[in-house]
Amino acid sequence: MGHGHYIAPAKGQYQVAAGQVLELQFVVLPGESRDIEVTVDLCGPGAEAHLKGLYLCKADEKVNFRVVMHHKAPGCHSTQLFNGIAGGSAEVSFDGTIVVAPDAQKTEAFQENHNIVLTETAKVNTKPQLEIYADDVKCSHGATVGQLNEDELFYMRSRGIPEAEARTLQMLSFLSPVIPEGREEEIERAVRSL
Repeated sequence: MGHGHYIAPAKGQYQVAAGQVLELQFVVLPGESRDIEVTVDLCGPGAEAHLKGLYLCKADEKVNFRVVMHHKAPGCHSTQLFNGIAGGSAEVSFDGTIVVAPDAQKTEAFQENHNIVLTETAKVNTKPQLEIYADDVKCSHGATVGQLNEDELFYMRSRGIPEAEARTLQMLSFLSPVIPEGREEEIERAVRSL
């Protein structure tokens, strides 16, 4: 597989050969319920995979991510960043696993899942995991579930920005690292609908 960046299908298994780079982007917009299952095998030395995901839920959507990143060869690199916003009675789950094989020395693997919950009835469950069987690696994972920052909202309102616009600006800032190039206006419209 060569170097590619595109909006990925909901289910897929990818094998990345030595020296190749895979870039995948996942987007789930309001009104969509999706089950996304992806497995990436970094099979050759120096293979790379970079995954980004964005999800916006405002009603009763159910969005499930299951991502498995297998580091099977030395010197591979992977990043995963998934950011989302859940409102209404939406249910979101992120289950991500990085597996580093015994021979996959010099691996660098990073996984993050960040969420903003807009309502008391929205639910987010995040479960990042590491399975490391090599000892010369740099790996990390992290997850956050929080709310809009009231101090930032207050600051913007005190500067004359209406509350709805302040909320929109804060959400767009939160999502900016995972917004696909060329879809900024579409994502902004979706955020304004939340």
